[in-house]
Amino acid sequence: MSSGSRGKRRVGGRPTYPTFLIVCEGAKTEPQYFKGFRLPSVRVEGAGKNTRSLVEEAIRLQQDSDRYDHYWVVFDRDSFPAQTFNAALQMASRAGFEVAYSNEAFELWYLLHFSYSDTGLARGLYAEKLTKCLGRPYKKNDTAIYETLLPLQGQAIKHAQKLLASYPSHNPEKDNPSTRVHELVELLRAAQQGSPD
Repeated sequence: MSSGSRGKRRVGGRPTYPTFLIVCEGAKTEPQYFKGFRLPSVRVEGAGKNTRSLVEEAIRLQQDSDRYDHYWVVFDRDSFPAQTFNAALQMASRAGFEVAYSNEAFELWYLLHFSYSDTGLARGLYAEKLTKCLGRPYKKNDTAIYETLLPLQGQAIKHAQKLLASYPSHNPEKDNPSTRVHELVELLRAAQQGSPD
């Protein structure tokens, strides 16, 4: 499990801030969103890999880098076989990573900024729904998406919490729709509040 405090700590009289290693499945969509937090204590990597290979890459980065307070991997359920998705969750947990998964796609997190929904969508429908919500065509590599959604971030967290709580026994592979992205976002928001920038 990841460790570390939510707020700033003092080391040698100077405040320090919780550090994060976030390794994302996508090469652009997820990294661009998390880099929007603009925290110098956060390292975001877009691995461009899927499930198991992503976790393997995250473990490699973990071993080759300085120690962080929080270790997260970000990936989607997609249409991967259940055993592949579950194996990636277990491997991440054994390596000390939290998983900000989305079932079925990361764009669920974006949609929760606009409204609560407990109806699963086919992957192809996310872009269509987001285009309507945004009032402009949704593009996966939209560099302005973080700033666009920021005013609704608190609402998205509440919607994601409610959605996750709606499943009496959590089964990430079957709980569609569901996401844990909000848990990582809450930690990053707390780090922002303590940041000197």
